[in-house]
Amino acid sequence: MGNATFSKPLLFQSKLLCFSLLYLFSTIFLTIYFTLSSTKCIFRSSPFDPIQSPLFSYPSSYGEHKHAIPTTRSSCNAPVYFSDYWVVLKEMQQIWKNSTMLGARSLRYMQGNGDIFGGNLSFQKRMSYFDHRDDWIEIPCGFFRSFPISSSDQFSMEKCDGLVVVSAIFNDHDKIRQPRGLGSKTSENVCFFMFVDDATLKRLHSLNLISRKSKEYNIGVWRIIEVSTEYLYKNVAMNGVIPKYLIHRLFPNSKHSIWIDAKLQMMVDPLLLIHSLVVKENVDMAISKHPYFVHTMEEAMATGRWKKWWDIDGLKTQMEMYCENGLQPWDSNKPYSTDVPDSALILRKHNAATNLFSCLLFNELEAFNPRDQLPFAYVRDKMNPKLNLNMFDVEVFEQVVIEYRHNLKQGGANVGPKVQMASSDLFINGTSSKCEGYLLKMWEESHD
Repeated sequence: MGNATFSKPLLFQSKLLCFSLLYLFSTIFLTIYFTLSSTKCIFRSSPFDPIQSPLFSYPSSYGEHKHAIPTTRSSCNAPVYFSDYWVVLKEMQQIWKNSTMLGARSLRYMQGNGDIFGGNLSFQKRMSYFDHRDDWIEIPCGFFRSFPISSSDQFSMEKCDGLVVVSAIFNDHDKIRQPRGLGSKTSENVCFFMFVDDATLKRLHSLNLISRKSKEYNIGVWRIIEVSTEYLYKNVAMNGVIPKYLIHRLFPNSKHSIWIDAKLQMMVDPLLLIHSLVVKENVDMAISKHPYFVHTMEEAMATGRWKKWWDIDGLKTQMEMYCENGLQPWDSNKPYSTDVPDSALILRKHNAATNLFSCLLFNELEAFNPRDQLPFAYVRDKMNPKLNLNMFDVEVFEQVVIEYRHNLKQGGANVGPKVQMASSDLFINGTSSKCEGYLLKMWEESHD
């Protein structure tokens, strides 16, 4: 019997081919490594987090991923690293278990004198709430209109006692987008609620995304809550402000919340987000910096210039009231890195400070207009007790969400009342402007 002989496979007989393959795989590895290193935004510390596959598939006609807005920033100056999913889940469950309901005195922040108020508060009345030193003063806090939802929806909202993620679509202005990167236990520990009006619900019916026979609607992880807008504000944007800033009233038993504009798609598990940006930082609230503006007046001018709100005279009145009552431009002496947020993503712990801030801010929006960047710094700097705030970098915002354009409609969005527009200079009106000192300081000019 002859001896069997073994020869090397042809693949390994060529030294040149071996070196070529080694070079190729080394290049691929180094490329991936340096790409991730250069972004400095490696958010997940563990590659074994139990990320689920998408829980819902839309029909192609819905187009939920159309019109994404590309980002221009590829690096983070202040990267955020998330802890292991299972560690975060256990820690958040323990926090919620140990949390007690707010006492009756702090609940007065939320309840005010009832659910419906007759008209908005006067400026003098609103100002008086900033002047008190008593942390437990009773203040009116929305709603200034009724917020009609079904009793079953209200019951499900009250059952949410941990973290709630909230969004809203009115006038079919956006798509319902499913969050990505959810851990396997997240849907059991986090509530997802999407508020919609009749026009949005009609669109969802037409695409067969929800059944007309059912009184309770779910699309993927989102519980869809129908809100009848018959008794709400005529301005669609103001209706969206209700669930955005009065989450603590809609979800009275929740300990943490995340507001996300419907134009955004969440790309990171909400448990990791709230843990990293709020709990680990030991803050009351986390919100992104504005990508371009630092001073409130810059945002006010852009609001008029780009017709984000049509009543220029109303904008001028609002800002002059703030200037007259102590609004100052941002400088390094303030404990915050900017005066202007990007409020599309708000993460908060439900406590006395955030509830007070939300109530006071909502009152300003109800009195003037729904542009929440305008009263943000004024309320933040005037309120007592002070808000412990994490204003994180824009690069972080762009890594944890994807932003899309609103649904394109003929005639454009209804952003405000169609009033006669004033001159476009807004505040540069000679020496009569009450914001002259603000502007001179903002522009670093001398003022006698």
